[in-house]
Amino acid sequence: MTPLTDRYLAATLRSVPVARREEIATELRASIEDMVEGRTAGGQDAATAEREVLTELGDPAKLAARYADRRLQLIGPAYYLAWERLLKLLLSFVPATAGVLVGLLAATDGDNAGGAVGEGVATALTVAIQITFWVTLVFAVLERTRTPLHLPEWSVDQLPESPAERQITLTDTAASIGFLALFIAYLPLQHFRSFVPADGDENLPVLDPALWSFWLPFLIVVLVATVGLEIAKYRSGRWTWPLVAANAVLDLAFAVPVVWLASTDRLLNPDLVARFEWLGEGNNLNTVATVVVAGTALIVLWDVVESVLKALRARR
Repeated sequence: MTPLTDRYLAATLRSVPVARREEIATELRASIEDMVEGRTAGGQDAATAEREVLTELGDPAKLAARYADRRLQLIGPAYYLAWERLLKLLLSFVPATAGVLVGLLAATDGDNAGGAVGEGVATALTVAIQITFWVTLVFAVLERTRTPLHLPEWSVDQLPESPAERQITLTDTAASIGFLALFIAYLPLQHFRSFVPADGDENLPVLDPALWSFWLPFLIVVLVATVGLEIAKYRSGRWTWPLVAANAVLDLAFAVPVVWLASTDRLLNPDLVARFEWLGEGNNLNTVATVVVAGTALIVLWDVVESVLKALRARR
């Protein structure tokens, strides 16, 4: 059996009871082999025969439900899988994105960081509940009124990648999103608590507060979009050329403003520069700007080149 059959078996077995997986795997693999052999005996190409057999067996989720004697329905069975997949897709990123945006807006509008986090979490939960309710209601109405959705027929091309074939793991994605979330949170929080002491009791923001007029909100939007890209990468399982292009655009959208602001001495807070006298001595400020520019350029170049190489590897 080829990796295509292995992927079909993996997609089927993940939804059946653990105690029966070995039995079902043996039975299903034998059935597939017999059906493929029957077609190849008639002169059909083995690869074509395998695809046709798997297509005839149908969606692995439906086959697993039959093995587990489980009904696929909420209101009725007709659109259950479409409802389930759409709901999982929306819940995977919409509530989190809404929560982050609301939390950031709340953080920039006051000095209560804890309250901003609370608002973000409450918004995410509310959005998740609203999505679940309205998506379920719409599908219930569609099914009761027998409205056709004209969904595409299932094919083997829709099989998920096996863990061995994935370039992008859940661990890598979680780490990337976690880092981005911390970076996004730091941009507004450093305005209120930068841990750089001023002459009084207040703290000095590291970045120029004047950047809140446009550039800092712009960079936050770019970072939130990058979180969406990380989710898209994980769902794909590997680098594709559209993902490479989107990654390059987001990298440049973040790097170009940072490089320009640093090179024109608009990135750091002027009060911060005045607080540390060594920054104003000689070319120290220019040296800091050069390090920021060079570091940003190298990170972007490395990220773009790495994504291109991984896409080439995936294509091969």
